[in-house]
Amino acid sequence: MNKPRRADAQQNRERILKIAREALAASPDASLNSIAKAAGVGPGTLYRHFPSREALVLALYRHEIQQLVGLAPALAAQHPPLTALRLWFERLAHYGRIKRGLAHVLHAAMNDGVLRETYGPMVGAIDLLLRACEASGSIRKGVNAEDVLLLMGFLWRIEPGREGEARAKRLLGLVMNGLQSES
Repeated sequence: MNKPRRADAQQNRERILKIAREALAASPDASLNSIAKAAGVGPGTLYRHFPSREALVLALYRHEIQQLVGLAPALAAQHPPLTALRLWFERLAHYGRIKRGLAHVLHAAMNDGVLRETYGPMVGAIDLLLRACEASGSIRKGVNAEDVLLLMGFLWRIEPGREGEARAKRLLGLVMNGLQSES
């Protein structure tokens, strides 16, 4: 049974993840010591939470997926369905730029358990948004959430930077146009 973390330990963990996201997005080669220093913790604190680079990257991956999954119902409650879907895709695009820099480490650290833990919730989040769009008549009927997740994999291949952001925006526009109903 996992013991609940102390409040300060949880704050340290969250701060490390935030700094790691920024540092690894800027440079996949950022050292764990530089991340610890930027987070204002000692290396021992970082290693207590994340005993290896792979453990940190997997924790960051899980955290980002949880954020994306949790964002879907919030967006669906706050925006018209098609707008919610677009906003969610934009957040996925942002995550794709982060993931691109971590792809080699993430691929090496990924296992079936982590994939099972994250894949289903991602498909569920997309499905929630697609069904809302379908019910409003803003997208064609029968769009498969797993197909959309596979399609959105292009985001992981886009180079970072302004040019990459512009390309992601254009490609997201194509996806959105392709999903919309013809009526």
